[in-house]
Amino acid sequence: MTQGYLALVLHAHLPFVRHSKHPCCLEEKWLFEAINETYLPLLRVFEGWKRDGIPARVTVSLTPPLLEMLRDELLVERYSQSLNKTLELTYKELARTATNPAEHRVVRMYQELYETNRYEFHHRYNRDLVAAFARLQEAGILEIIASAATHGYLPLLAETPSAVKAQIQVGVETYRRHLAKEPVGFWLPECGFSPGLDELLFAGGLRYVILDTHGILYASPRPRYGTYAPIYCQSGLAAFGRDVESSKQVWSQQEGYPGDYDYRDFYRDIGFDLDLDYIAPYILPEGKRIHTGLKYYRITGPTQYKEYYDPERAREKAAVHAGNFVFNREHQISYLAGLMDRKPIVVAPYDMELFGHWWFEGPKWLDYVVRKTACDQKVFTLITPGDYLKIYPRNQVSTPCMSSWGWKGYHEVWLNSTNDWLYPHLYEAALRMEELARTYPRASGLLARALNQMARELLLAQSSDWAFIMKTGTVVEYAKKRFNNHINRFNGLYQQIKEDRLEEDWLSELEATDNIFGTLNYQFYG
Repeated sequence: MTQGYLALVLHAHLPFVRHSKHPCCLEEKWLFEAINETYLPLLRVFEGWKRDGIPARVTVSLTPPLLEMLRDELLVERYSQSLNKTLELTYKELARTATNPAEHRVVRMYQELYETNRYEFHHRYNRDLVAAFARLQEAGILEIIASAATHGYLPLLAETPSAVKAQIQVGVETYRRHLAKEPVGFWLPECGFSPGLDELLFAGGLRYVILDTHGILYASPRPRYGTYAPIYCQSGLAAFGRDVESSKQVWSQQEGYPGDYDYRDFYRDIGFDLDLDYIAPYILPEGKRIHTGLKYYRITGPTQYKEYYDPERAREKAAVHAGNFVFNREHQISYLAGLMDRKPIVVAPYDMELFGHWWFEGPKWLDYVVRKTACDQKVFTLITPGDYLKIYPRNQVSTPCMSSWGWKGYHEVWLNSTNDWLYPHLYEAALRMEELARTYPRASGLLARALNQMARELLLAQSSDWAFIMKTGTVVEYAKKRFNNHINRFNGLYQQIKEDRLEEDWLSELEATDNIFGTLNYQFYG
């Protein structure tokens, strides 16, 4: 008989990026890379479990911006074109590397990957990956949970409660629309929690969330079982805590599996290595070098010299690491089971994009973990948080502390000297949205369209991604531009409504540009 449970949680999120007037946008490639390297490879893994009768159970969060982008016809078509372009480069590389066996072997691996992706995307999934995930939920392989509308960092939006309510309600409504079910769980963006959020979530029909470790350990009163059993907030919402040990083995730069020297080096890409004249058709039109997805070297070590990637060697290492992970969970859960009056649950949440995109071997590792769990041991089984609450509906009542899974564990990543200027604008815009929702409770026609578009612009401005990018210093100018665009569009519509001079042509342009949440109703702010 099993002694405990492991809950694997994969959080899938990308900011809403859709530039209809710019057919070659660097930021849109975030989505295309994730489809190629993460979503399609993981769907193959999930489908393999279903095909082989493996008793797999994994929790997945698909955020509303990702759901919307995966079903946006413009982005779907652009992904298809991008994949064709990548395959064109791959075929050229097969010819160029023909005299270098080590390099040529890696190119053949990419050829198989991208040809399989193209076939499955068009023929197996009919260009609809959301439906593919939904079918796996219906089959019992996945439990898909909801998230906030645009991944807004909820603790810092709580200054205006209507902003948090809208993030939650629009997120749940988007889940229902795309997945045709009621969500049980909710992924808090960045695991960001502050007391009081639980009441809004529970009132919205959600039953559990996942917090970072210290959010549970520092709860009041102190949880008897730490992070190895959920607690109930006073509202009735259940909170599960991230396990330190299983997280460290995968996340840690020093000790985690993805840093192994046999694995593929993410940063060494032919987009930066090959002659500009040769690679020019596959990078940005202005000649700016970018990742193409073709990377031929393994991590090798802390050295400028890199050895060629060996797919078989990396696959074997993924199996070894999967065995190590399962072995450690066996001993961890066996030990915990002797200390508790219920079976422990180890909750292991990760960003889905880690698997395949950043850690190329991640999907194979996950496949091996699940299969080894099913076939090579009997100490624990896979479960979802929702399943666990059905088995153990009675749990300790405690109040989690303010927390996130960001650097230092609280709000510093999303509130610091690089991005603190965002919040006065967000708070003022939320108050203006409340004002107009109260003033026009039953608007129709052009006015209703303008109010709905204001709500879209506000939600998009609230995305945690912009503050995160500003802190990490990656594409800072893009993040600033996106935030300013949404706030300026919001304020422009506000002034037009106040002055009774709505410009329908401009509104139509905004609706076509920021077209997320087509059924959005501004009355969420009423």
